[in-house]
Amino acid sequence: MKFDKILNDVETYYSEKVRNHGPTFKGADWSSKESQELRFEQLLKLCDLREPFSINDYGCGYGALFGYMKDKINDFQYRGYDISEEMIISAKDLFKGYNISHFFTDKSQLNAADYTVSSGIFNVRPNIVANNEWEKFIVTIINEINHHSKRGFSFNLLTIYSDQELMKDYLYYADPCFYFDYCKRHISKNVALLHDYQLYEFTIIVRK
Repeated sequence: MKFDKILNDVETYYSEKVRNHGPTFKGADWSSKESQELRFEQLLKLCDLREPFSINDYGCGYGALFGYMKDKINDFQYRGYDISEEMIISAKDLFKGYNISHFFTDKSQLNAADYTVSSGIFNVRPNIVANNEWEKFIVTIINEINHHSKRGFSFNLLTIYSDQELMKDYLYYADPCFYFDYCKRHISKNVALLHDYQLYEFTIIVRK
């Protein structure tokens, strides 16, 4: 696979995080539980919560999104995919007994769902992959997510409008206009860009 090296480096990075910090916001490399849940709030604006739905969590980590959803949403089926075995072991342990959730590392189990969401998977580029190569990787994953989404999908990225002095070399900061334009031109006419919440990032919502 073209991006094997990138995927292996990302898997190593996040597996180490969850080993060191456990199934917590730090284990997913976030600064706080509040910011983690604010991201979930934006991503889930994709979904019509008035009716039952299925959802893929692409890059689910230890299942924090499922933990957030089960306390707030009544009728849904959740499937969490992650490349990190360490993360999936944590998720299965944390949410054992919930028959509306399924966690896995085997991508062949990634079936089409009504919606797919993805939080934070494009931020860390271990070994500082060049921007152009990282952008090719992101576009490939966006198209994969689209393929597995019947009604739409959402994802987030760090923004180039971050304060310069706070930006880190190993993180990727994206031009929101580039990804809005890509999704608008190649995937759907119904695309929303959310850049009005109090984090140095943005969320793209694509509805079919």
